[in-house]
Amino acid sequence: MKFKLNFTALLFFFTILSVGKTLPAIETAPRISDREIIESLAEIKNSQKTVIIQLEALKELTEERFKQVDKRFEQMDKRFEQVDKRFEQVNKRFGETIELITTLFGSLIVLIIAVLGYSIWDRRTMTKKVSERVKKVEANLDVENIDGSKLSRLIEVLKNLSKKDRRLKEVLHSFNLL
Repeated sequence: MKFKLNFTALLFFFTILSVGKTLPAIETAPRISDREIIESLAEIKNSQKTVIIQLEALKELTEERFKQVDKRFEQMDKRFEQVDKRFEQVNKRFGETIELITTLFGSLIVLIIAVLGYSIWDRRTMTKKVSERVKKVEANLDVENIDGSKLSRLIEVLKNLSKKDRRLKEVLHSFNLL
C-alpha cells in the first residue's frame, strides 16, 4: 500500500512537470495612463461629494426626527402633568366627601343621643307626675284600709240601699255594679 501511494505521488509530480506551459503566479495588468488615473480620481471625488451631501441630508433628517420626538415627549410630559393635577383634584374631592360623611355621621350620632336623652328625661318626668297622682288617688280612696277602699265600701253601701230602693237597684244594675 505504501508502494502504491509513493508511485501515485511520483506519477502526479511528473505529469505536472511534463505539461509544457507553465501557469503564471501573478497576472499582469494592462498599463494605465496618468490621464485615466486622474479621471478615476475625479470620479471618486465626485462620488465622495455625493455621499457627503447624502450623509448631511440624512443627518439633518435625523436631527429633525429627534426634534419631533422631543416635542412629542414634551407633549406627553404636559399630559402627565394634567393627569397628575386631575388625580390631585379627585383626591381633594374624595377627602372632602369623607369629611362630609364623617360630619353627617357624627351629627346623626349626636341627634340619636339627644333623642334618647330627651325620651329618658321625659319618661322620668312623666312617671314622677303619674306616681304623685296615683299616691294622691290612693290616699283619697284609702286603699290600705283593712275593710277595703272607700270606693268598694261605697258600692257595698249602695248595694245594701238598693235592697230597699228599687230605682237605685235599677241604676246599679244598668252600670253592672250588682
